[in-house]
Amino acid sequence: MKKVAVLLSGCGVFDGTEIHESVLTLLCLSRAGAHYQCFAPDIKQMHVVDHLTGEVDAAASRNVLVESARIARGEVKSTIELDIAEFDALIIPGGFGAAKNLCNFATNGSECEVNPLVADFIDEFIVAKKPVGFICIAPMMIPRLYPHGVKGTIGNDSDTAAAFNLMGGVHQVATVHEIVVDDANRIVTTPAYMLAGSIAEAHSGIEKLVTKVLEMVGELV
Repeated sequence: MKKVAVLLSGCGVFDGTEIHESVLTLLCLSRAGAHYQCFAPDIKQMHVVDHLTGEVDAAASRNVLVESARIARGEVKSTIELDIAEFDALIIPGGFGAAKNLCNFATNGSECEVNPLVADFIDEFIVAKKPVGFICIAPMMIPRLYPHGVKGTIGNDSDTAAAFNLMGGVHQVATVHEIVVDDANRIVTTPAYMLAGSIAEAHSGIEKLVTKVLEMVGELV
């Protein structure tokens, strides 16, 4: 049975992991017969957003690992607990947490950096040449982690695509139903809620991404 790590960034689209994207990822993995383990960095969230009003709660403070446990039903590990030998692939759902907690693209744009704990975690999969799937806004970390010229998509937002290219990536426009595959770097990306108008549309690309990532597990590097 293939085993896939799923990297979360909190709980909630505005300050953590996009819940629909993460649950769809876990569902698709389960339906494909794969086993999964959720991970998250044990760090403080950038901030806390009231998801009813959309306002930042300046007095609140939350931990990314603790909040991610809500999605994982408690079955989540810190990124430093990774044993790369146990896993065949990695998938990273989106949500603003990917751009606020896993990296700081939300505030720094093309000058962003990936959190060291997150960079070290993902780099283990890169060094081991294991496939990685990036969903929604999560692909904005790709140019900071992979060699110049790496391919990926966030959909069709021109400003975000320009930032991806400025950081050294090669952005490819894609619809919500499509995936972009970089075979050389063993990466799969899909826009999901960067474009999705419904959970069904988000599911379309995510299902294709999960299927392709699992196919790549058995491919020769």
